Amino acid sequence: MSEKRLEKLLNSSNSGGLGDIVQHAREMGNLVRTLQQALPDDQATAISAANIRADGTLVVLASSSAWAARLRFETERLIAAARSTGKTVLACSVRVGRN
Repeated sequence: MSEKRLEKLLNSSNSGGLGDIVQHAREMGNLVRTLQQALPDDQATAISAANIRADGTLVVLASSSAWAARLRFETERLIAAARSTGKTVLACSVRVGRN
């Protein structure tokens, strides 16, 4: 596959296909950074991934069960941070990410 064709496939301005996947991955990365910035430094590194479901649930993946328990105390802060991105967030679920 040529470099130009691959670049076109990965370009997020394309409708559908890989462009949508790349755009969603970027949005998830930005969301993780936003959530991490809302937390104290020692807790920020506990977030391994995050997403907002269509039903408005913020799903945060923690690096361990101990961190998940601690992050559950921060759900209001996490919801507020996620809302600051302009998304509608109604609830927060903290889960343990699997490697």
